[in-house]
Amino acid sequence: MSPLTSSDAAKGGEFLIKSTDAHSVFIPEERSEEQQMIAQTCSDFLDHEVHPILDRIDQQEEGLMQSILDKAGELGLLGISIPEEYGGFGKDFTTSMIATEALGAGHSFSVAYAAHTGIGTLPILFYANDDQKQKYLPKLTSGEWKAAYCLTEPGSGSDANSGKTKAVLSADGKHYLINGQKMWITNGGFADVYIVFAKIDSDANLSAFIVERAFPGITLNPEEHKMGIKGSSTRQIFFTDCQVPVENLLSDRGNGFKIAVNILNLGRIKLAGAALGGSKRVATLSVRYANERQQFGRSISKYGAIRHKLAEQAIRIYACESATYRCSQNIEDAINALKATGMDAAKAKLKGVEQFAVEAAILKVHGSEVLDYVTDEGVQIYGGMGYSAEAPMDRSYRDSRINRIFEGTNEINRMLTVDMMLKRAMKGELDLIGPATAVAQQMLQIPDFGNGSDALFDAEKRAIANFKNAVLLVAGSAVQKLMMQLSKEQEVLMSIADMLIDVYVMESLQLRVEKLVGMRGVEACSAQLDIMRTYLYDAADRLHKSGKDAINGFAEGDEQRMLLMGIKRYTKVSPFNAKEARRRIAEKLIAADKYCF
Repeated sequence: MSPLTSSDAAKGGEFLIKSTDAHSVFIPEERSEEQQMIAQTCSDFLDHEVHPILDRIDQQEEGLMQSILDKAGELGLLGISIPEEYGGFGKDFTTSMIATEALGAGHSFSVAYAAHTGIGTLPILFYANDDQKQKYLPKLTSGEWKAAYCLTEPGSGSDANSGKTKAVLSADGKHYLINGQKMWITNGGFADVYIVFAKIDSDANLSAFIVERAFPGITLNPEEHKMGIKGSSTRQIFFTDCQVPVENLLSDRGNGFKIAVNILNLGRIKLAGAALGGSKRVATLSVRYANERQQFGRSISKYGAIRHKLAEQAIRIYACESATYRCSQNIEDAINALKATGMDAAKAKLKGVEQFAVEAAILKVHGSEVLDYVTDEGVQIYGGMGYSAEAPMDRSYRDSRINRIFEGTNEINRMLTVDMMLKRAMKGELDLIGPATAVAQQMLQIPDFGNGSDALFDAEKRAIANFKNAVLLVAGSAVQKLMMQLSKEQEVLMSIADMLIDVYVMESLQLRVEKLVGMRGVEACSAQLDIMRTYLYDAADRLHKSGKDAINGFAEGDEQRMLLMGIKRYTKVSPFNAKEARRRIAEKLIAADKYCF
């Protein structure tokens, strides 16, 4: 794809008010040969180094996780996005997402990997000075040193800036003395480097520090006993007059909260990529078991109820993947556009990701909930064996659940999605008022039922445009009615967020299939067309329900009736035989004996 300028690159949140050309999106089917090779290397690594010893990993065998990370470092997997000058490969954002997805099927290892390469290393890459980068990045990239991220405290989770950990300057001015407690620290038991957040003196905002395990004043609680990701080291860490050299302050004083927010934006979209990898593995295991398991004289994959489950797993995975890589390329385009203006590469990456914070929150919610759905249905397909610790679904089911809590709970991310959109509108960065007003005026006009065109994708594009109108109608009315009280109406906000999620994912799916049809032709993409049409058919009902729930939460009388008529109008789609479409999708999966899209 040709590089975009800052003026023509897509901007975060604009999907709601602008149409997108299918040729401008990146789809996984057009991965380069190098990207495919990296993905295969990651998959092979899991097959050889992780999957055969999952039980040992879950038992937290002493030194085992560190040794696996060492091997990953030897292959360069810890430095895919790290610049070459620090020992990395210096690959772009989309390539790093491809690696994240491929390694996402590694259960507890995936968590350790993500914590090390993401929240553990990236604050140094993006915010450290040159001396700090030279000291820490090469060792983190090779795996010689492992990293962890210390933000959460017993009294501060979602409200991260309320943390009580304090830092004061020593009498000689050479050290900060840190006192406090951090909890749920992934890699905490073996990390050599911690990114620690604390408030200096009585500052209102957090500062960030690079803290080495060898510094005096650090003690650790025993490993936490968890529902899932049992092989992931999770500990509480106590800092008691921990002596941190003043030169280990990361970025500027009081900049810690901004660091935390920006790193979480990155973590959210990366979590969606990892959830994709886990979902695809579970889907493949589900298909294979359904083909192997015999009941009433034939494989259970021949039964309609099982085929429905297999197909729906694939539909949700393919849709999530479409949105994840659309956003990944948007971020990469934004980064390149900013670098073209002369901006420093590290700053451009941060700004590029920040631009798509809305989409990152959407993807975190959607990806984690797709994984939960796919895994839950995997258990059901396995039946009694799904509940047995002898079969793979037991671990998958327990490990998947944390993702709806990681990187900000899904409830927080839903509310953030709407909040960030509205704040951008108030700042003039996103014109929501004009389109919302136009939709309200359109309500008084005769509905447009299209021009009768039967061109491929016309019906889907009209439906998606109407879905966007539905969101604008509900959100615009809620803002107008509730004004400053909207932030307290969390149920309404979450319903609007669910509408935004469905719109973004549905449009991403349609754009992907349209581009793929242009590459391969209609006949070769029949299953993908079935996936798209089935998802749209179901999304219309979800949007209608979410819209009704929101409207009924704030409107009454004539206003309520008018809005309910509008939401019904904008979520109406043509009848569609989803049963037959799912059967055709399932047949492809069953024949391939794996997730094959």
